[in-house]
Amino acid sequence: MTLTLARRLFLAAAASASLTATLMGATSAAALQQAVFERIPSGVIVTPEQGAARRVRLEVYGPETIRVTAVPGADFTLPQSLQVVAQPSTITPFDVQTLDGRLVLKTAEASAEVSLETGAVRFLDEDGKEVVAERPGSRELSPVTVEDQNGPHRFLATRQVWESPADEAFYGLGQHQQGVMNYKGHDVTLAQHNMDVGVPFVVSSRNYGVLWDSNAITRFGDPRPYGMLSDRLIVRDSGGAFGGLTASYYQDGELKFQRPESEVNYEFIRDQQRWPVGFKSQPGTPVQTGDMGKSGQAGVNVVWDGTIESPTAGLHKFRLYSSGYVKVTIDGEVVEQNWRQNWNPWDHEFQVDLPADKPVAIKIEWTPEDGYIALRHMDPLPAADQGALSLASEVGRAIDYYYVGGDDLDEVIANYRGLTGKSVMLPRWAYGFWQSRQRYNTQDEVVGVMRRYRELGLPIDNIVQDWFYWPENAWGSHDFDPARYPNPTQMVKDVHDMNGNIIISVWPKFYPTTDHYKELDAIGGMYTRNVDVGARDWVGPGYANSFYDPYLPAARELYWKQMSDSFKGMDFDGWWLDSVEPDMHSNLDIPERTLRMGPTAAGPAAEYFNSYPLVNAENVYRHFREEKGDERTYILTRSAWGGLQRTGSTLWSGDVVARWDNLRDQISAGVNAGFSGIANWTHDIGGFSVESRYSNPEGMKPEDKAEWDELQLRWFQFGAWSPIFRSHGEFPLREVYNLAEPGTDYYAAYAAQMKTRYRLLPYIYTLAGDTWRKDGAIMRGLAMDFPGDANVRDIADQYMFGSSLLVAPVTEYRARERSVYFPAGTAWYDIQTGQKYQGGRSATVAAPLDKIPVYARAGAILPTGPEVQYTSEKLDGPITLTVYTGADGAFTLYDDAGTTYGYERGEFATIPLSWNDRARTLMIGARQGTYPGMAAERTINVRFVSGPSRNAENWDQGVVRTVRYSGQEVSVRR
Repeated sequence: MTLTLARRLFLAAAASASLTATLMGATSAAALQQAVFERIPSGVIVTPEQGAARRVRLEVYGPETIRVTAVPGADFTLPQSLQVVAQPSTITPFDVQTLDGRLVLKTAEASAEVSLETGAVRFLDEDGKEVVAERPGSRELSPVTVEDQNGPHRFLATRQVWESPADEAFYGLGQHQQGVMNYKGHDVTLAQHNMDVGVPFVVSSRNYGVLWDSNAITRFGDPRPYGMLSDRLIVRDSGGAFGGLTASYYQDGELKFQRPESEVNYEFIRDQQRWPVGFKSQPGTPVQTGDMGKSGQAGVNVVWDGTIESPTAGLHKFRLYSSGYVKVTIDGEVVEQNWRQNWNPWDHEFQVDLPADKPVAIKIEWTPEDGYIALRHMDPLPAADQGALSLASEVGRAIDYYYVGGDDLDEVIANYRGLTGKSVMLPRWAYGFWQSRQRYNTQDEVVGVMRRYRELGLPIDNIVQDWFYWPENAWGSHDFDPARYPNPTQMVKDVHDMNGNIIISVWPKFYPTTDHYKELDAIGGMYTRNVDVGARDWVGPGYANSFYDPYLPAARELYWKQMSDSFKGMDFDGWWLDSVEPDMHSNLDIPERTLRMGPTAAGPAAEYFNSYPLVNAENVYRHFREEKGDERTYILTRSAWGGLQRTGSTLWSGDVVARWDNLRDQISAGVNAGFSGIANWTHDIGGFSVESRYSNPEGMKPEDKAEWDELQLRWFQFGAWSPIFRSHGEFPLREVYNLAEPGTDYYAAYAAQMKTRYRLLPYIYTLAGDTWRKDGAIMRGLAMDFPGDANVRDIADQYMFGSSLLVAPVTEYRARERSVYFPAGTAWYDIQTGQKYQGGRSATVAAPLDKIPVYARAGAILPTGPEVQYTSEKLDGPITLTVYTGADGAFTLYDDAGTTYGYERGEFATIPLSWNDRARTLMIGARQGTYPGMAAERTINVRFVSGPSRNAENWDQGVVRTVRYSGQEVSVRR
């Protein structure tokens, strides 16, 4: 931020003067006797007159970053933060004053005021305008006891509420699967799950963020746990009798059993005993085996119907947790309809406006397929409470959060990374195409897939060896099954020889029969409850298993040593860290799951419920980086926590399903991951799990094949415009040439999308460089680039790819057009046709099957490269600059060696580009910086788009000037 003269004077005065607390204004003598404050090197401690917190501490971490810690006693001793790596600032001057019953801590760019009466804190910007304020009396620090294998532990349940105006929008919070962009008025639970990733950082459209520093299960919004239907509603059966809905159990369409049920609840393994006899083949002994991955209940259907009634009118909230096929109808309207694979149920949230004291019809129809279901409900909160910013944790030691300010949302995210760590750059090859499958079963399959892509001339950089390359009974051994992988070192070399890269899956899971388990167990580095209770996994007959404890330093060191020793000399390029929530079994209830993932060496698992993926990734990154020296590392991980960006990791969205609604949900999931500081994000193109209508080895019905083909192509198009372009899933096979026969229209559409992605590499790699240089985001919420346009705040199916391009994926079957909102303040060009659209309005645009709607803003300067087969090919090739006229614009082209950490040492080059629309002149500025291997000269082609053109997207056509650029400034006049 540029300092004004006034700020410079403030800083100079602050630096030269001894800053002591001064008394100003009309603070009462009584208040001063009760309220005490103490200046400390990093801030101030206040003892308010009243309130849940006996002491409140403010610490300065930067000009716009202030930590607030509130404790019920006098002790501020807390465990070291896992998320925050920064220390209180020693270079940010601040002043402390009291004024009218408030203590004011002020830096040059922000202020925090504490009520001496209540201890409530509010934050103001540099001009003294309120940004956000705690709601007086909302601070909660309630004693709670947690029990684990080591006995009872005393903690605090914590909550803080901040006031929020009606027009405020909230983003971030990790990556969630509800299809929601703006979380204002929504409830979000931060509890790591296969597809649902919590990061306790929320970003506001008012240009601030709050980092909530608790590792426990945390709730944003309504802190009350959702209850079963009968907890807060009057439930009647289909005949009007009180006590429950009518539950009807069918076998092959014939009603076999009926009873009243007060709750719809087959939620977890523990709840399966509720089934009527004969409708559920109970798992074998022990019951904890569950039925993960095992199909069953053929022909079984369950229907619940009756009425619900509430004494409270308003918008009631429902949370359907389900797998299998389910449809929910309330008052004659279908409010939710979905499918998930049986072993991986998840929440589907919806709201229904219910009248007071009037029965409303409800019907739930379920085809379980050995799945799980629960329908939960919550009464409405008053609007002011539902819309407030509220964070509540089940277990903690204090209220501990960071106010993170900024001039815009990019600066807020930059300041968040100032707390939690810079976003480490990935290798250039990470931004090429990834081919994966669940799973490659042999060495020949892996090499053969890479070879086939090369033969077909389809660009590809990366292939992935998923799980189960080991012998069946040796999970965690890291051994290759020699019958299927006779020479894994040669496998890796073969991939490398084809200019490809390969990563391998490593889980934190071990069978107790392996030497690795025994070594970790010997030092107290294994969670043992999963083995002790006799749990079995889904492989073969089912094997005992458990996970290691990354909170034990010695276990972390041993875990890495086992990895390093096992794969030594094979030269894998990175690690796929799967199931790092950790996921002992997808269908355990939270209390049992918590017991099985602990006790940790740091404390009860309830206190560290969410942080496992960060601790695990950080350990692997640190050791892998030490081992590889100056070569960049790569990690793909299924979960995250605050700070993941500092570990060289890509987050992926878990085992989502091949359904249109899941495709749409990934858009808001990825954007909010970016708001959470995680720029490198991806998803399983096409959806990981599939319905049986798609996976029949005998083939699909024609109508199902038609939908499958279209869904896969539309998802692939979205993937090409995602930060990491990665195809993965279960059968049917996901290789492009397996999805579409060469020579078909579908195949041509896939190939064209891949070609576009690779030609955009100069633009994409610049975005990647900006994640380090500027703390930028690649997949951007519209609110980041158009904060003054309130219309963009809730849009959940569009996003910016960098600041130049607007992407609007097609997420409906058979859609050949869609509505697009064009943000205000600029005009927009269809990059395929050159068609121009004015901002601030919506338009129905063409979306033919082979195209994804993408638009460049007026003034954009889009750099593209030559056609290549892999990202390191033709690095000195020509660059084409396409200028979209109609407004001034600028872009700074970035490049570096692509595979080293030289960028951290300043080894990179930038070329500033600017377009003056009135002067009709493009300036190609003088190159700044250098790096090893940099081409001294580059050919730069320049072209312009001002309206419809048949060659708008043909970057080889319409070139008006070619420049041989050697690093000096060049101007190109149109």
